[in-house]
Parts: sequence; structure tokens; C-alpha cells
Amino acid sequence: MIDRRNLLLLAPASVLTACATKPRIDLDAQALASAIARRPIVLLGEVHDNAAQHAARAAALRQLLRNGARPALAFEQFDRERQADIDRARRGTPPPERSRADDLIAHASPQRSGWNWAFYRPYVELALEYDLPIVAANLSRADAERVARDGYGAVFDAATLGRLGLDALPAAVLRTQERAVDAGHCGRLPADLVPRLARAQVARDAALALAIRPYFDRGVVLLTGNGHARNDIGVPIHLAAAERARTVTIGLLEDESAGARWHARFDVAFITPTQPRTDPCASFRMPAAS
Repeated sequence: MIDRRNLLLLAPASVLTACATKPRIDLDAQALASAIARRPIVLLGEVHDNAAQHAARAAALRQLLRNGARPALAFEQFDRERQADIDRARRGTPPPERSRADDLIAHASPQRSGWNWAFYRPYVELALEYDLPIVAANLSRADAERVARDGYGAVFDAATLGRLGLDALPAAVLRTQERAVDAGHCGRLPADLVPRLARAQVARDAALALAIRPYFDRGVVLLTGNGHARNDIGVPIHLAAAERARTVTIGLLEDESAGARWHARFDVAFITPTQPRTDPCASFRMPAAS
């Protein structure tokens, strides 16, 4: 029996290897870097507060860069409106008390963003060290609330709606997204709020797809939560078939969340120990969706 407390790589043969079986490889920087290097477009998932996952991702990306790759790094953690702030910070000189990475983060992220920047600073440092594009990729909370209230047309024009498939999204995708949103909110959402928040989540996936598209020829790694990397409801559904063929989706899952359906959700999945944390449902607060 395999000890699931180890870090394991589960790679579907049909997508990433010609082997008939699904290899299980202990996760290290080389294994993850190898998975990232398989395609020029990488959707690299995470559990946001899992320290072991972040350490493995940063080490793998450093190894990838040492081997000569120079992809753009796209961040869910930066809202797309902050791109000019990022570019301005890169051109400027930080004050003596701040590193370049901390200065960029200070300029590009609101103080109450909710992200633990100790986890994300190493990726910013890598981008600065290797002069990689830093892409602000996420839909802002304000725009997500507009979508929840008024629909996709509140933030996307008609041409973009068509290009991203938002004007003809399959009902099955919406139902699956609604189930994921409800589960992510401890099953406590009012019934009428679930589809609105699911719509906002779809819009975030669409915004992430738009943000990384200009870097497909160069190569791009999107640093994002596992939900956005999912094949069935995440960023991939907003990619054209030719773009999807050049993409690898990588999930970093915890023991308790890694079920038998991982192979339908990611091209590659790493199973890691669960980060110790308090029960999030014990302090659940109803989200706003104006």
C-alpha cells in the first residue's frame, strides 16, 4: 500500500506519457519541474495556504529557470487593474527598507488583499531575478460582484463573451461550478446566491484566460488555486482547442481532497499532506454578492 502522506505525482498516460499505466513518483523539484516543462502553457494549481506546496512550486520553478526556460509568471493574486502598478514598480527604485519584491507587492496589492505574501514573495523574486513578465491576471472583487449582480456583460464586451464562450456556456459546467462554490462555502449559502457566485467564479476563470493569452508563444505559468486549473470548469474551458493542446493543468491536492475523480479534473495531480488549519466552516461568514 502506498503511503498517501508522501507527495505523489499521478500523471494520466493519455495526456502526458505513452505509458499504459499511471506512474507514481515522489514529488521533488525535479518531478514538478518536469511536469511544468511538458507544455508551454501551464496552469499550476495550489491550496492557497499549504506551505509545503508553495515550497515545492518555488523550487521547481527555480530549477525550470536554471534549465533555460523563461515563461511569463501570471498571478491570481494580482488583480488585472494593477498591471500598470507592477510595471511602474519594476521601473522604479525601492526605498532602502524594502526589497524589490516587497516594493512591487506593496504597489500592486491592497493592504487587505487576504493573501499571505510570505508564500508568494518567492515567485515575485524569481520573476525579478530572471526578468520574467509579471502578469496581473485576476478579476477584481468589484468586477466579480458586478458579474454576480448583472451578468457577464457587466465586465466583458460582446466580442469577448463570444471568444471566451461565455455566451454559450454548457449547463453542465454551470451546475458543476455551482456545486463547487456551494461546497467551498460549507454548504451554507442561500439557494439564490449559489448561481450568482458561480457566475462570478466563471468570470474569474475567463479573466485569467484573457490575461495569459498574450504570452502563449513565449510560455506562461499561471499561479492559481486548484479550482481555476480544473479541466472541467476552470480556465481550460475558455481556451481554444489548439491552445488547450499546448496546455498542462497541474493540481496540488491535499490528502483529504484527493478523490478518485482527480484524473478528470487535471492532467497531472500531486497529492500532498494536509496543511494544519482550523476548521474554516467554524468561522464561516456569508460572502457579499451585491
